[in-house]
Amino acid sequence: MSITELRSIDNFTGEYRFLSNFFPSVIRYEQIVYPAVEHAYQAAKAPSIREKRLIAAAASAGHAKRMGQKVALPKNWESVKVGIMRELVRIKFTKYPELRRRLIETGELPLIEENTWGDRFWGTCGGIGQNHLGRILMEIRNELRD
Repeated sequence: MSITELRSIDNFTGEYRFLSNFFPSVIRYEQIVYPAVEHAYQAAKAPSIREKRLIAAAASAGHAKRMGQKVALPKNWESVKVGIMRELVRIKFTKYPELRRRLIETGELPLIEENTWGDRFWGTCGGIGQNHLGRILMEIRNELRD
């Protein structure tokens, strides 16, 4: 199906895997280099530089996510996590011209991180959820287009 036939992009796999935080895209955040946005996001939860570097060195984004689930969250995490994600996604799409171009080429299509693992905060599951990641991607897309 061509992009002109789509009503939304609701699966960050295949052709649209680049929208995923698991997509390999080396970024620098708070003086540490991470292999993907997921690594950086999970490390942002960690209280020490040592733990942040361990998460940065995780062999995969999935492993980084599991590591991040084990750290003690900062007391203000709920109030800062969306802003941190927005900053990390912005870094990814401003650093890589090819990814920026591909994001802009999604046009006005809604970007929805539909998932099967029950994440109704960052995405949707069964069409239900807040889709914060999709909303951030659309916000960044609009910024980059302007």
